[in-house]
Amino acid sequence: MPLTVKNISVTYNPINQPNTFTSGDIISGQVILDVAKDTQMQSLSVKIKGKANVCWSEHYGKTTVVYSDKEKYYSVERFFVRENKNNGYEMLNDPSGQPYSSVVAPGRHVYPFTFQLPQQHFPATFKSSIGKVVYTLETKLSRSMRVSSKDKAEFHYVPRADVSNPELMAPQYGTKDKQMKFFNPGSISMNINTEKMGYYLGEGLKVLAEVQNNSSRAIKPKYCLYEKHSFLAKGKRKLHTHDLLKEEGEPIEPNSKKTVTKVLSIPPCLPISILNCKVLKVEYRLRVYLDVPYASDPEIKFPVVILPPQPVSGATNSDFGIWNQPPGSNMFPNPPPMAPLATPDNAVGPPGQFGAPGCIGPPLSQFPAPGYPGHPGQFASPSYSGPPGQFGPSVLHHPDPSAPPPYQEYQLYPQLPDHPNKS
Repeated sequence: MPLTVKNISVTYNPINQPNTFTSGDIISGQVILDVAKDTQMQSLSVKIKGKANVCWSEHYGKTTVVYSDKEKYYSVERFFVRENKNNGYEMLNDPSGQPYSSVVAPGRHVYPFTFQLPQQHFPATFKSSIGKVVYTLETKLSRSMRVSSKDKAEFHYVPRADVSNPELMAPQYGTKDKQMKFFNPGSISMNINTEKMGYYLGEGLKVLAEVQNNSSRAIKPKYCLYEKHSFLAKGKRKLHTHDLLKEEGEPIEPNSKKTVTKVLSIPPCLPISILNCKVLKVEYRLRVYLDVPYASDPEIKFPVVILPPQPVSGATNSDFGIWNQPPGSNMFPNPPPMAPLATPDNAVGPPGQFGAPGCIGPPLSQFPAPGYPGHPGQFASPSYSGPPGQFGPSVLHHPDPSAPPPYQEYQLYPQLPDHPNKS
């Protein structure tokens, strides 16, 4: 017996070349339902949501402990069809303004929808083997005495670059002295300076190093940029580190002083920093150290914050969606051309009108975000004891030039060793 519901899918219309959305963007799309015969629906809905979750297991002898946690950012569901329309659910009408019928004839039916992403800054899309931040569109068809039919589509989200915190653009300083003995007597010292803490993908990271070598052997400055992924659940932290690039400078001869400048290129395809998530963090560090023969290497570490790409100045539909639209501007720019669909046998609304302005969603006030003053909202994420602000005190520039910045102050859990001492 052929299936009544041949296919159900949810798709969205890209608004830019990298197919990426940001805070406040309009995301429009369509639910496409293909049925083989007359079908009675109890409900048909589309939902947009964002969440983060982590899950991993650890073994203690014969015991296995599973650590998991999640954080929900928003979840809004709208209905094209619902039997009981008096329970406060938001109903969508067809492009002509009429309610959708709960009975559909054989063929393909198209249901357009539109959402506006919250203006708040949420963590960027991220995926790893034990943790992820995902943003999805989901559709669900319910019928009496039948298993629900579902589909979902993930979309890529990156928050707007927020450089309002002046500490992100402030210089960083660090100083280290080391007294040598045995095979390499004498002393060495280094003063390290970086221009700032926040960098865009592909930008050059300039490091200025002043090294005084009063030892009996030549030493060599080295540089390492690495990433730290922290996953947090049940008071436990799982830590992954990975070196992204390593470079070295010219040797500095004994009993000499030298100032060297090194420019490291930030790889263009890194995930941006995530410092405002309860269950996972994506961080970067620059490690500057001196390769000292017959002794441990003195080192200084600096935080590096990878920022989202900047919007195109003055563009109405920039590389990351709709930015700073002037009053009265078109909030529904034409998306890039999509692959043509087969002509529907029973299309809902005029063919091709997937992004009809008649489907404009509710005002942003009906789309609450966690912690928004005066709008706790049905979908606000649970409160938690975490760092204030987007970046918290972790990105504060340390006022004392004799020590590195307190990069780990915002950590929710005790510090663990995160990198080998010598490379």
